[in-house]
Amino acid sequence: MFHKTTLEGGLRLITVPIKNANSVTVLILVGTGSKHETKEINGISHFLEHMFFKGTRKRPNTLEIAETLDMVGGEYNAFTSKEITGFWAKVDNRHLDIALDWISDMFLNSKFDQKEMQKEKGVIIEEMNMYLDTPTVYVSELFEKLLYGDQPAGWRIIGEKENILSFNRQKVLDYYKNHYSSFNTVVCVAGNIDSKNIKNKVREYFKNIEIREAKEKIKTREEQQKPEIMLHFKKTDQTHFCLGVRAYDIFHPRKNALSLLSVILGGNMSSRLFIKVRERQGLAYYIHTSVDATSDTGYLVTQAGIDHKNLKKSVELIIKEYKDLKNKKITARELQKAKDYLKGMSTLSLETSNSQASFYASQELLEKKILTLEEKFKEIDKVSINDIKKVAEDIFLSKNLNLAVIGPFEEKEKLQSLLNI
Repeated sequence: MFHKTTLEGGLRLITVPIKNANSVTVLILVGTGSKHETKEINGISHFLEHMFFKGTRKRPNTLEIAETLDMVGGEYNAFTSKEITGFWAKVDNRHLDIALDWISDMFLNSKFDQKEMQKEKGVIIEEMNMYLDTPTVYVSELFEKLLYGDQPAGWRIIGEKENILSFNRQKVLDYYKNHYSSFNTVVCVAGNIDSKNIKNKVREYFKNIEIREAKEKIKTREEQQKPEIMLHFKKTDQTHFCLGVRAYDIFHPRKNALSLLSVILGGNMSSRLFIKVRERQGLAYYIHTSVDATSDTGYLVTQAGIDHKNLKKSVELIIKEYKDLKNKKITARELQKAKDYLKGMSTLSLETSNSQASFYASQELLEKKILTLEEKFKEIDKVSINDIKKVAEDIFLSKNLNLAVIGPFEEKEKLQSLLNI
């Protein structure tokens, strides 16, 4: 069971006691990310995330910050997404106070030194170059750019080189003040803990958090009248592509049916696409279908890496499976297998204190409502064969199709005729 408390000033605390756990995780989630940026500061959420590790008054440089948890064998990191920025520390439960002191110090007392910013620009540009050289990652970014275009949902989380080079201390401070606040933050502590004791500790460690409302993001526009293609020409050994459709956000009543549909399509090694594209045709080493859902956007996408000459055939096979789900009902066995798979994977994914912290805190931050795993399973069990067909009929429309490709291709016209359901 979890416990939620709203502390004085609006900071939300979630505690997740896990009996017999040896570890404890402290996770901070802030409701801001690249969707909260303007064009001029695209990339600043991620840039700011890096700057939290560059020094505080108490720990004045990166070495002292890193050594604090390295000396007790702790794990720690941070991440930025479209709508969330997160910071976490995982330690032996005997070192809980060290983790709380460390993470609250970084979160509340970082110096954001201008000289450190100049050095970090080079680090982030190299991170950007790494993603550009990793087509399995970059093709997903191109797919979102194709879907959403020139608005925050379509921009890269890491930003663009010109923006990164333009960031200065004042821009970072302004963004921090506008988006980091008590009302926009969730702290979660999961592991071998005493919830009552944790409440007092967190209240003390975070007593200086700014109490103010955070700026809202602009709602994403969904606009598409016909199938779209984006080609990124590159002389690669393999063609990588994302083929998918617009779908549902995290609040949509059919989101569970959509998740099950994606499992049936390409969620595991016995899925329709894995068997037909990889095992029977031998066209791809990797092929998978997944769902991405945020507070105001959502899509289903199939991604694969194939020989250049097999792009047309692969796209045709995937679209055939989309059509079949739209035109024919799945079997009861397929649906039950997908439900059992989803529930089994969910259970396995929550075996650690850090995964438990993420499970509860992300729900609270994005949905303002927390369901336990058992409650989620009940919702999954309600999904029927007809529900799956209704979702397929709803999303698998020709005008909803989007194809992003990285490989030695320059002519869209040859692919355009394939995008028809």
